[in-house]
Amino acid sequence: PGSFSMLSSLLVKDYMIGDHLAFNADTNLLKAVHTLLERGLSGAPVVDANKRLIGYLSEKDCLKAALDASYFRREEGTVQDFMSREVTSLSGDASLIDAIEMFLSKHYRCLPVVEGSRLIGQLSRRDILKGLEKLRREAR
Repeated sequence: PGSFSMLSSLLVKDYMIGDHLAFNADTNLLKAVHTLLERGLSGAPVVDANKRLIGYLSEKDCLKAALDASYFRREEGTVQDFMSREVTSLSGDASLIDAIEMFLSKHYRCLPVVEGSRLIGQLSRRDILKGLEKLRREAR
């Protein structure tokens, strides 16, 4: 029981990565794909000029774009043409338990973290595991 109560006091904002990659809606799609591949990321949030979360571009969205003839023919496709607008996000003040439960119930590898509608970071399954491992070592 002790570990569960400990988890509930840990907050998403203390484990998220704050300076994570985010795309603008008008970013060229092929540039975005290149950036994801270069950084080894499975996706990234999309923000407007005020850093408000407006979408998410995943590898799956990029694959959908590849089926679009324009992917090979033209350079005009932008992130907003192919991003998912239904975005699941976490609040920075949510507990790690909430985050873990969300990762277990959905197939996401990484979730945007918001304060209101503003993007403040991202949290991945790996970030949580890294944080918990560090905690376990310190608790010894």
